[in-house]
Amino acid sequence: MKRLNGLHDRICTLQNIEEADKNARKGKHNWGIIKHDQHAKEDNEKLLETLETLSYTTSEYSKYKIYEPKERIIFRLPYYPDRIAQWAIMNVMEPIWTASFIGHTYSCIKERGIHKLAQDVKKALITDAEGTIYCLKIDVRKFYPSINHRTMKRLLRRKIKDEKLLVILDEIVDSAEGVPIGNYLSQFFANLYLTYFDHWLLEHVCIKHYFRYADDIVILSDSRESLEKILILIKTYFSCELQIKIKPNYQIFKIEDRGIDFAGYVFFHTHTKLRKNIKQRLFKLVNKFISGKVTEEEFRKRITSYFGWLKYCDSKHLLQKIEEETDIHLSNWNGEKSIISNFYDKTVRVIEVIEYSGYFQVHFIYKNKPYSINSRNKALHEKLKSKQYPVNFKIRKYVRAKEN
Repeated sequence: MKRLNGLHDRICTLQNIEEADKNARKGKHNWGIIKHDQHAKEDNEKLLETLETLSYTTSEYSKYKIYEPKERIIFRLPYYPDRIAQWAIMNVMEPIWTASFIGHTYSCIKERGIHKLAQDVKKALITDAEGTIYCLKIDVRKFYPSINHRTMKRLLRRKIKDEKLLVILDEIVDSAEGVPIGNYLSQFFANLYLTYFDHWLLEHVCIKHYFRYADDIVILSDSRESLEKILILIKTYFSCELQIKIKPNYQIFKIEDRGIDFAGYVFFHTHTKLRKNIKQRLFKLVNKFISGKVTEEEFRKRITSYFGWLKYCDSKHLLQKIEEETDIHLSNWNGEKSIISNFYDKTVRVIEVIEYSGYFQVHFIYKNKPYSINSRNKALHEKLKSKQYPVNFKIRKYVRAKEN
């Protein structure tokens, strides 16, 4: 494996620091950003100097607990200099590290995630039913806090030769016990910690069906005996190579008896269910709407976050039940969001129109690709309301209806 040099020089440019500043603040607006913006140019130049001279040190963490449902300690660093510094590193390192990850690991990797995992697990179960009769399901005991610093540094050096960058990364690794949940870099450290284990399983143990989301692991096979042997090999590798342990609640079972409870879904060969606790949260929201604690507009906004889950499981009857209880038409449409002017004088296949407070949403297909647009145009709304869906419809530049 080729080890890379010259990475520190690529990280230590003012352009990269400014790009990191831009990326780190996306979707956020807090006091740390406001304070930094008062003298951003000077701050970024100072951060660049500390990274260049290897005098950068991680700031003190603040900590808080969350329950989802199990208790986790979240570590938080200041926006400046730490979040910007970590983004500056990842601007360069993310594509390098991601290229070393196997295709069937999904956590915190662009264009993968839970729904890509769901697609891949379903594909394995459908296309190789005989080779996926049994499942081994394991996860690591206290994974993030258990990550060994000496081992983490050794794994970093398998890809990185640049001594200056390694000084900075070593300091970040040593800034907290284990790998702190909440650091931007931590999610990549965690993936990297297991990525050579992933390769070992696929390339030396020759496992055919392997899926990992963070430290949750699923392996499928045609026999219980083969999974029992694989479990022994994994325990040995974890202990000798990574200094971590499997939780004692690991499971080997026949898939048709109970399904694979993994990443929010329960997978069977013939169908896929939504995990019970996610369904419970969904119906808790429904009950809040029925009891008047949530407005229709707020209900529609909040329920759309569940459509990503529903798209990859057998959710038709679940949606029907929600519609019956709320008397609201719902959709798990997942089309690309666009603007109406992109489709003027084009004929599209309208699938449905959903009305909201003050606007409406059109779901349609154009050139075999799904789209979604929002509009307040009353003339267009009246024209669409007169149709029965699905219908071919030419979108014109409608003149707004006059207000009385």
